[in-house]
Amino acid sequence: MRALYDVAAPAKLNLFLHITGRRDDGYHLLQSAFMLLDWHDSLHFELRPAGGLSREDLGPALPDEDLTLRAARALQQATGCTAGAHIQVMKRVPAEAGMGGGSSDAASCLLALNRLWGLGLPGPALEAIGLKLGADVPFFLRGRNAWVEGIGERIRPISLPAARFIVVKPPRGLSTADIFRHPALQRDSTAATIAGFAADPWGFGHNSLEPVARQLNPQVGEALEFLARQGLRARMTGSGSAVFALLPPENVPAQVPARWAQEGWVVRECGNMEVHPLVGWASSDDSVDS
Repeated sequence: MRALYDVAAPAKLNLFLHITGRRDDGYHLLQSAFMLLDWHDSLHFELRPAGGLSREDLGPALPDEDLTLRAARALQQATGCTAGAHIQVMKRVPAEAGMGGGSSDAASCLLALNRLWGLGLPGPALEAIGLKLGADVPFFLRGRNAWVEGIGERIRPISLPAARFIVVKPPRGLSTADIFRHPALQRDSTAATIAGFAADPWGFGHNSLEPVARQLNPQVGEALEFLARQGLRARMTGSGSAVFALLPPENVPAQVPARWAQEGWVVRECGNMEVHPLVGWASSDDSVDS
């Protein structure tokens, strides 16, 4: 039986996230720096005949129609492929965290099934499929830390120094849709430049979604304030609810509140990665940037 095992789907952090406007169709325009983390889900794929698709959850239960199944069906529909797959998902990256877990799973699914089914689609073709699944999917398909603009489709690779981070995920998640439709959301951030970001990548800018997120979920504020008391510059990633801070080399791990463990908080130290573990799995990973 043809199969692919231990396919990684890494998380990301938004080092900053500015909302600079809104298109006529309602989509928000953004600028952000996306950074890959060494915290990842693991996916396993086994070939199935006759186009059948199934999923097995090896960790926390996922929605019946999660992004891996949606990605597999989208790839079948785009190519007319008659092969199927059984997909096993070991979910480690928290959901509703702003860390791109579902989008990363979808991207790794597209890359893996493109290989398992022998389709040979180039990177741009996979990105076209992925963008319909979620704005973050093309970033994970490109597989490099990136400056991201537009609605997530304009991606330019950037270099970042190796660093360690602490990530705190409150038990309550946040709905991206609720944040983006909120009337208090700031939608007019001044356009940023890569040069400005490069001068201070760990402290540059802000997250335009953070004030609204704190209103909708006070646990976001609690996490930010906990990290601030440790002398760390903290901010929320993506649409939350996870927050993060750069760890100095001399960092001494802080004692988290005792009740957090009982309440389901997640606290983890992570490192960034220069490239995605699946770089090279598409036939044109070195294509020009959009």
